[in-house]
Amino acid sequence: MRSGVIAQKVGMTRVYNDAGEHVPVTVLRVENLQVVAQRTQEKNGYTAVQLGVGLAKVKNTSKAMRGHFAKSSVEPKAKLAEFRVSPENLIEVGAEITADHFVVGQKVDVTGTTTGKGFQGVIKRHHFGGGRATHGNSVSHRTHGSTGQRQDPGKVFKGKKMAGHMGATRVTTQNVEVVSTDIDRGLILIRGAVPGTKGAWILVRDAAKVELPKDAPKPAAIRAKADAKAETVAEGA
Repeated sequence: MRSGVIAQKVGMTRVYNDAGEHVPVTVLRVENLQVVAQRTQEKNGYTAVQLGVGLAKVKNTSKAMRGHFAKSSVEPKAKLAEFRVSPENLIEVGAEITADHFVVGQKVDVTGTTTGKGFQGVIKRHHFGGGRATHGNSVSHRTHGSTGQRQDPGKVFKGKKMAGHMGATRVTTQNVEVVSTDIDRGLILIRGAVPGTKGAWILVRDAAKVELPKDAPKPAAIRAKADAKAETVAEGA
């Protein structure tokens, strides 16, 4: 079990495949995604990695969180999330995960918070058909009609579809396809729609119900440190 990534939803567009067919995609951006902390079986009772993405202003970060980031020697992050991993897939603190963590054609599970719609009626919220337009109907065109029974049981059952608050809920869309990745710009293109508004933070994991591709990097796709690159250049010179 590998770590997932935290990405920011940029918006939707379309790309063309080799057959000339257009594919609708959602663009996700992975920026400054680093491992902030580790959770181990010996210390915490489970194995996981805590990731942080984006940059937060120091003045807007609490003193406790500033100490947490300083302990890991990383800049304050705008969003934190934990991902359960197997012990062999633990990633060292401070490592930066890149967009090629997922391979093209791989299936992933995407979690986000849906767009809030406020208080909505049953036609918009539950796709009810509505009442008659005429034949004596004057004020009940979009109402939900009867909600209960007679004296027995004399109540409205829990879970009855009625008007109410719509959206702003945590939703996971399973088995969506990774169309392409752009390492330089930190972009992941996902086929179809993804829950959430533009700018929302999205969690992307390996699909739970589909086998992981053999060429997927383990424990993760990690960006090489600048020091290591400098040494390689020096040796080549």
